[in-house]
Amino acid sequence: MHPRDPHQGHRAATPLELFFDLVFVVAVSTASAQLHHELSAGHVENGLVSYGLVFFAIWWAWMNFTWFATSFSTDDWLYRILTFVQMGGVLVLAAGIPAAFHGDFTVPVIAYIVMRVAMIVQWLRASRSAGSARKATLFYAAGITIVQLCWVAFLFVPAEAQIAVFLLFVIFELAVPVIAERQGQTPWHPHHITERYSLFTLIVLGESLLASSNAIIEALDEVESLGPLISIAVLTLVVTAALWWIYFWPPHHRAITTLASSVRYGYTHFFVFAAAAAFSAGIEVEIDRLTHHSKLDAVQASFTVTVPIAVFLLGIWWIAIRENADRVVNTAIPLAAVLVLLDPLLPTPVVFTAIVLVVVVVILVLRPPVGEEAPGSQP
Repeated sequence: MHPRDPHQGHRAATPLELFFDLVFVVAVSTASAQLHHELSAGHVENGLVSYGLVFFAIWWAWMNFTWFATSFSTDDWLYRILTFVQMGGVLVLAAGIPAAFHGDFTVPVIAYIVMRVAMIVQWLRASRSAGSARKATLFYAAGITIVQLCWVAFLFVPAEAQIAVFLLFVIFELAVPVIAERQGQTPWHPHHITERYSLFTLIVLGESLLASSNAIIEALDEVESLGPLISIAVLTLVVTAALWWIYFWPPHHRAITTLASSVRYGYTHFFVFAAAAAFSAGIEVEIDRLTHHSKLDAVQASFTVTVPIAVFLLGIWWIAIRENADRVVNTAIPLAAVLVLLDPLLPTPVVFTAIVLVVVVVILVLRPPVGEEAPGSQP
């Protein structure tokens, strides 16, 4: 398992990596569905906190495999088997998500430990031929092992202290890569790693469309007029397409040129991914309100849509757009994030948000990233 060349040309995601991502769709969709149910039931605080905790486990397991694979993937039989073990852990994690939203983290923690133990084996295997990164690989293995012992102890933490202890252990998890990479940087591939993030963003946005579409189909027989449902369906597509356009506007590979920038890029994507998945939950809450299945009022329901959009916009602006945009774009996107939060105060939910995002897309079309030519311009 020799280190991969970080300058390898035409490096792309492998079929195994794509297969790995698809398994996470199950976990993401389950977490989003549980968030939707909690929000519609009026349990906003519990829904948001539980969603954040569960989504961390999903995102962190995915991210650790992704950064390891960009540096050491071999695609031999042992590498594949260990990857399948992690995929199995993801499916078990997904099965335990509903219980986690009610305070029982037993199954998710066990599943998480299974995934992380597989990563320990991967790092130990890589350490045998990691060259200058050997110290880093050993630190990864040791750090992950110590933190997993913490997660075992978490199963015995009293319920009233679980959230505080969970957040403490999250800090431990986040610290491992930061410290390990200072021992000898692993050879990540900028184009490959940003492609992996982009593909996962596509999956999450696609899952949002699927969940929203299913909710609309289920509500067809429960509304007096199809007009509001058709409106939400169209606006959901417009908003999702705009978010896709905004995300893929900047050259992402420029965002991870240093250790600090790669940490910022990788860690901030937690909010980007979580917001994209929460967007579909918000749309489902809006549909529940139309069919009188939600305890939230119109303003509260609209916030479940606009807050994830605002978080998504600010997240991607901060990590990829900001340093590749001129003053106009760097003003337009944060302003758009603020404006969409005004949507709940207007009588037509999501309409104003869709208009704002379309305007942002138009601005991005007219003002390409710094160093690139506008579409249609002559060389």
